[in-house]
Amino acid sequence: MRANRCVRVCARLILLVIVTATALLAPPPPLFAAGAPLADPGLPATVPAIGRTWPVGLRPRVLRGWEPPATVYGPGHRGVDLAAPAGTPVRAVAPGRVAFAGRVAGRGVISVDLAGTGDPPLRTTYEPVTAAVEEGEEVEPGEVIGTVDASGSHCTTTCVHWGLRRGEGYLDPLSLLPPWLLYRGPSRLLPLT
Repeated sequence: MRANRCVRVCARLILLVIVTATALLAPPPPLFAAGAPLADPGLPATVPAIGRTWPVGLRPRVLRGWEPPATVYGPGHRGVDLAAPAGTPVRAVAPGRVAFAGRVAGRGVISVDLAGTGDPPLRTTYEPVTAAVEEGEEVEPGEVIGTVDASGSHCTTTCVHWGLRRGEGYLDPLSLLPPWLLYRGPSRLLPLT
């Protein structure tokens, strides 16, 4: 009787390991429709998943996703809005060099050229922020580059607009995050019996 219970428990543990491994190794579902146009379709659309952290928090709520414009000057949302209270630390998602840290149209903006991403390099942007870095500084993933400003947000609540560009073309900044970071949910303990 005791041996049968041990076999059942071991079988459940093995099944749990197999299901977990399958879920972790499966390709992530698409976030947006395949073939969505870019602001500049002449640039390569591939983005390496080199991000090592979210810009704010551990897994912030996406208030508004990336909505690429149909034409270069068409309407759209050229980034993602991440919920974050004023004063929240804003972090570099990948290694790079600060290309700009200052004010644009009354809003604090930081732009970081990402290391090793080609020519022109990928560039992340964060706004509205109060910069803690200066133009030309090297930054590492997870390094605090500023804090969320209380004003200047285009969201109904305070947020960070996180953008990604290559040259003049806009890309989905969420594509910088690897699946393990993008889709990581809360840990749960499952019963064995």
